[in-house]
Amino acid sequence: MKTITAAELDEKFDNGEDISEYLDWSKASRPNLELKHVDIDLPAWILRDLDREAERLGVTRQSLMVEWIKERLEASRQSK
Repeated sequence: MKTITAAELDEKFDNGEDISEYLDWSKASRPNLELKHVDIDLPAWILRDLDREAERLGVTRQSLMVEWIKERLEASRQSK
C-alpha cells in the first residue's frame, strides 16, 4: 500500500482518480451501519398486508420494514 498525505489523497479523489491503492480495505468499517437483531410480534393481518406490499414492490419483508422505519425516523427528525 502506498503512502501519501491527506491533502494529496483529497486532491486525487476530487479529480476522480482511483485512490484504492492508498486504502487498506481490510480495516474498512461502516460506522452506524452494523446490524443488530430485534424480535417483534405483530398481528397476523399486519404481516399479511406487509408481505403483500413487499411482493408488489419486489423486495423482502425485512427490506420493506427497514425502509419504512427509516423514512419515519427521517421525517421525525425533519419536523423537529
